[in-house]
Amino acid sequence: MSQTVSRAITIMKFIAPEPRSLGEVAQRLDVHKSTALRLLQTLEHGGFARQLSDGRYTVGFAIIPLAQHALDQIDVRSIAHTHLQRLAAQEGHTVHLAQLIGDEIIYVDKVEGSGTVAMGSRIGLPAEGHTAGVAKVILAHLDDLTLEKVIGQLSFRRYTSSTIVTPGAFQHELERIRRRGWAEDDGEKEDYINCVALPVPDASGQVRLGMSVTALRVKAPLAELRERIPEFRRVAAAISRDLGWKGDDHVVRR
Repeated sequence: MSQTVSRAITIMKFIAPEPRSLGEVAQRLDVHKSTALRLLQTLEHGGFARQLSDGRYTVGFAIIPLAQHALDQIDVRSIAHTHLQRLAAQEGHTVHLAQLIGDEIIYVDKVEGSGTVAMGSRIGLPAEGHTAGVAKVILAHLDDLTLEKVIGQLSFRRYTSSTIVTPGAFQHELERIRRRGWAEDDGEKEDYINCVALPVPDASGQVRLGMSVTALRVKAPLAELRERIPEFRRVAAAISRDLGWKGDDHVVRR
């Protein structure tokens, strides 16, 4: 690697956690202050470093769009898949991962457990917002403006006797999800299956991902799935950590 590039990388990593003086940067690089200043000025010219009023240096604003592009390009499926496989094998139930993409919540991964039957969920297809637990757990953590937009697009079509069919009842359900920390699908689209779903915060703490465990009612009724929520939560937290989340398991609505 070029020495200049290597030094620039070192500077960026050094000034990112907290502002540093020219002397501190020079000491970190083990170079003369004039060399450190030349590197800092080059980074500053490109927008990757900036000098504060007290003379210290911190990261520049040009890093923000690059960081966002990097986050957008993370393949969450490849990061989460091993965790989902392990959970499906352990529980014997189908495990889904869904992601908010634009105004839709899309299934991005699905691992079937042993003895499962066909269900409507498919990788690449949207989750039914008012019935799918994995959709509801994401919606419950959206900001008000985004949530209002998404709810306005929901059909509220009745599939079974337990389907939520009005915006008011749905808002009430989302509030319950926020309070208790998980969502459920109580046979709301396919009356022979039920599920519980957990939020999966990303590196910023936002919930754009949700994970659900879906089972046949005759094999694992909802009450039984609820008892396993602590274990499911540990898996969701492990995925979050792999995505860069460094907070605790408590998710705050944005």
